[in-house]
Amino acid sequence: MDCREIRVDMRKMTPEEMAEGQRGAKLLFRLNHTEPMTEEYQAVMKELFLGKIGEGSYVAAPVAGAALNMVEIGKNCYINSNSLLMARGGITIEDDVMIAANAQIISNNHDLYDRQVLLCKPVLIKEGAWIGAGATILPGVCVGKNAVVGAMSVVTKDVPDNAIVVGSPAKIIKTI
Repeated sequence: MDCREIRVDMRKMTPEEMAEGQRGAKLLFRLNHTEPMTEEYQAVMKELFLGKIGEGSYVAAPVAGAALNMVEIGKNCYINSNSLLMARGGITIEDDVMIAANAQIISNNHDLYDRQVLLCKPVLIKEGAWIGAGATILPGVCVGKNAVVGAMSVVTKDVPDNAIVVGSPAKIIKTI
């Protein structure tokens, strides 16, 4: 994963970027107000993520976030309700990932000196990972294959494959 930081000045967004933001906000509202487990819900979900959501995957409403066009979700993933996906830096979720309720995946932060500038780094959640309820994954983090992030943990650095991490900041407590 390329973890180079990208700076995005929100004052200099192109008309296309502004239009994409509006498209995403409207679809997010629509998804959050559509009956779940219906064909209509599935269609809105696919449109919201520009079709970059694998077969058998589901994102439960309500969902919050920005730049959801920069999210890629693999096959057979489940993202539970109240997820926050701040995706300006890009979020990739590989196959068979489970994300519990109230999780936050954040790929951007504000510059300390100019809050209109976003500092963006991609987030990668590898195949088979499990993100616990209320966990927060911060910009530039890679959660390894089959890793487990404990509930309410704050992940500030990469998690190795098959590791269990807990706490704030998250620390390895076990390898499976």
